[in-house]
Amino acid sequence: MGRTLLFIAFLIYSAVLHAQGVKKIKITDLEKTIQESKTPLIVNFWATFCKPCIEEIPFLEEITKKNKVDLLLVSLDLEKSYPAELKNFIAKKKYSSPVVWLDESDADYFCPKVDSAWSGAIPASLFVNNKTGYRKFFEIQFSKPQLEREIRTMLSSK
Repeated sequence: MGRTLLFIAFLIYSAVLHAQGVKKIKITDLEKTIQESKTPLIVNFWATFCKPCIEEIPFLEEITKKNKVDLLLVSLDLEKSYPAELKNFIAKKKYSSPVVWLDESDADYFCPKVDSAWSGAIPASLFVNNKTGYRKFFEIQFSKPQLEREIRTMLSSK
């Protein structure tokens, strides 16, 4: 009996270790990631309680992968959801893109650091191509055609 419980505990521990981790970051960490990106990047701001956010993530993942664009999912969930609820949600939805949790509570502080026009509404996405100087912010839920068009624009801008 003791060995069985030990084995089950080991399996659970292993599963947790291998589940996608969700790193806690500050806005300054995110700014650095964006500035240092060497590949086209979409930073998507979302939350588990945001239905439009959840609707767009599957095709964000599909289309960015197809176009070789990096996607970073930045969770704006409440602190009580980090990390357990957030990790469970990501596993259930089978997200494959990196996910970070923004450890900031003052939208008046962090929103303008992403884009001066950001009201704080989600979903929101920042498109960045540092090689061409392309940077554009959207405070909308993308449709597949809109997203494909914008990625083409980001990749072709000079």
